[in-house]
Amino acid sequence: MKARQCKHNSRNMKRSGDSEGEKRRKRRRLLQELGEKKIPFLGPSDRGFQQLWDSSYSGLVLRKSCSLPAELHSRVQAALLTLRKKGCLLKDLVRVRDRDVFTAVSRALLGEPGHTYRYLDTRLFAIPWHSEDAEVKGQNCCDPDLRDACKALWELNTFLCSDVSQLKEGDQFSQCMKAEGEAKLVEEGETESKHSDDSKNSEGGDSESRQSEEGDTESKHSEEWDIESKHSEEGCSGSKQEAGWETEEGESSQVKPSESSFAGVSEHSEGKCPGWTTEAFTGTKPEPVGLEAQEKPVAQLKHSLSDYHIQDKDELAGGLGCSQPSPPQVCTGPVKFNVTLLNYMDPAQMSHLKEEPYYGMGKMAVGWHHDENLITHSPVAVYNYSCHDDKGECSEGSSVEKSCWRIGLKVAWDIHTPGLMLPLESGDCYYMRDDLNSTHQHCVLAGETARFSSTHRVAECSKGTLTYIQSRCQEALSNLHTDPETGSHSLMTLQPTALQHCEEIHNEVEFEWLRQYWFQGQRYARFCSWWTRPMEQLEKDWKLMETMTMLFLATVEEEGQAEEGRREMAETLLSALTDRHQQRQTWRDRCHSSLAQTLPPEEAPVDRPFWGVDDPGMPLPFDLADIISRVESLLWRM
Repeated sequence: MKARQCKHNSRNMKRSGDSEGEKRRKRRRLLQELGEKKIPFLGPSDRGFQQLWDSSYSGLVLRKSCSLPAELHSRVQAALLTLRKKGCLLKDLVRVRDRDVFTAVSRALLGEPGHTYRYLDTRLFAIPWHSEDAEVKGQNCCDPDLRDACKALWELNTFLCSDVSQLKEGDQFSQCMKAEGEAKLVEEGETESKHSDDSKNSEGGDSESRQSEEGDTESKHSEEWDIESKHSEEGCSGSKQEAGWETEEGESSQVKPSESSFAGVSEHSEGKCPGWTTEAFTGTKPEPVGLEAQEKPVAQLKHSLSDYHIQDKDELAGGLGCSQPSPPQVCTGPVKFNVTLLNYMDPAQMSHLKEEPYYGMGKMAVGWHHDENLITHSPVAVYNYSCHDDKGECSEGSSVEKSCWRIGLKVAWDIHTPGLMLPLESGDCYYMRDDLNSTHQHCVLAGETARFSSTHRVAECSKGTLTYIQSRCQEALSNLHTDPETGSHSLMTLQPTALQHCEEIHNEVEFEWLRQYWFQGQRYARFCSWWTRPMEQLEKDWKLMETMTMLFLATVEEEGQAEEGRREMAETLLSALTDRHQQRQTWRDRCHSSLAQTLPPEEAPVDRPFWGVDDPGMPLPFDLADIISRVESLLWRM
């Protein structure tokens, strides 16, 4: 059993190593080809903008604020301000390249009752929508103001589900925008593609970023670029893709004061639903982009990138904790967003923001990324709300262009197709449909005012719901017999495969749920107590699984069994306990890290579960290192 498992792990490690090596080689080739140049990008005032959108970014849809119901705007924006006022939006402590970092944005997860979303080794536990569902109705798990706020975001979610489902092929603008936008593009005439400042300082900053991608300055780069969202997103994170060309859930924007910077400025026309125009960014303009470059078919790009994306999907499938990988789900039928990840960021509170390094689009609030852990080909819908302060004074209609937030898009692993930059007004929505999220990357470019976003998605929750993990507990506990008279426990079967299955579930419950909850999920209990009782029950089930492990150990140490079966059981137990011991140490280190210690008591991680040693309810003193030593000694004697 152990030999087969080691061989399987060796194959996985080899595949992972090959994959990372191929990524590094591909990144190096692209950076060498790019050299010190910037890649062009187009905004709405540029000639070829609409053609580029149609050919290479057709999955992007903009829904202008004027096309959404005014009452919905009012309720949603009030809800976001309520969540902010109550302190529900918190920065996450996520794991990147084996180190913990804080997200640049503050966030909270809302969604279907019992749903979670996992990204960058962090599981978020959803505050329920508080719709009229019987599952939540009547539960007094939060105060009326918070319940109303959650319900308003559920109403937005319902609207977006319907709106995205009704879009026709080729829809990109809302109707009130399209005619004016096209007319504006004609009036603007021929303009050159925008390019950022190619000054010596800017080149130095970009060069440093590239070096970090190749591993030369990775530590410095990681400290400067905090992490925002992967894809988030979401059951489990995939491989830790490095910064720049492939990042997960977005790398943040903080950078040292010494790095040079400039800001892009856009101007809007007057009117309720203005057409967008953009002013050229400060700096030297590049040579005009040829139409043949602007017209590069996205199908060709998808074909050239297909090997890479298949590779990533394989890694994602292999990264779902202790459970066996299952085929990826594909989004079909009407859209039903099951969670929304709320984000809040105030650029005024950030000392420095990282310049977008490849196109010169301006300062980034969220770096280039795919959204992670989504149902394949499912859309993402984002509601954008900008405000000057917590009172909710909105920036809509402001003449100061710097207050405008923007999104940038690029084709993943491509330096020839121009990027796309789209300004956003407060109340605008944008949708990413079809395979846009998997074949492209997007970033968020900071304006001057604070900004909320509500990012609605179809999270891949096959292994990320309360119902799922409860069913897994029942699978494991079905192998535990409890005597109704004495209360003593015994194992139903001693088959190594069944015992291994139980120990895998044991690890999954502890490391994918209990420790995730006590690391950060419990922070939200003071706002909403929905998860409190379910997690208490999971702890009880976990304790029974600890009892099963001790029974398993007693069986392995029992003399008089057949040598062959006893060795196989011992190897199975040793493998599970070694993994458990390593993961417990990792979580202890995370809970006691210097970053974790900076959090206030109500947000600080809790080092749980810890009952194995000091819980009087355990059948034996449970020192995991000692047990591992005993099993190793037993195997050595066989």
